[in-house]
Amino acid sequence: MSVIHERDDAAQADTELASVTDVEAGIREFVRNDIAYLRRAPSILNADNATDAGAEATVNNVNTLIQRVAGVSANEIDNLINELEGLRTLMHEEGQRVQRDLANFAKLSQAAMKSTRMISDNLAQWRRPLPQQD
Repeated sequence: MSVIHERDDAAQADTELASVTDVEAGIREFVRNDIAYLRRAPSILNADNATDAGAEATVNNVNTLIQRVAGVSANEIDNLINELEGLRTLMHEEGQRVQRDLANFAKLSQAAMKSTRMISDNLAQWRRPLPQQD
């Protein structure tokens, strides 16, 4: 009786293994069919409108989301470029202003040096002793 019982257990194990394999194969097939539309080109999706309308809608939603995210990123980049160009212009203008101020300071410094020399020369003439008259 134990031999018959072992055969029944082996047959039952084989049946269960076959059932599990069938279920796994079904799951794999379902997943393949479920995500296969993501791999298809949009022209293929348009050809199968009746069967893949939901898939096309999903792809369109994903495309819209990508375009929205890319659009926001592109707008941010454009804003950053505009801001950097504005800062570049400001820095250029400030650089020119500083150069003008330095040139004016150099002129003023030279004028001050000339004035100081003139004053020094005049003071030197006053300190000289007057020639004595006999």
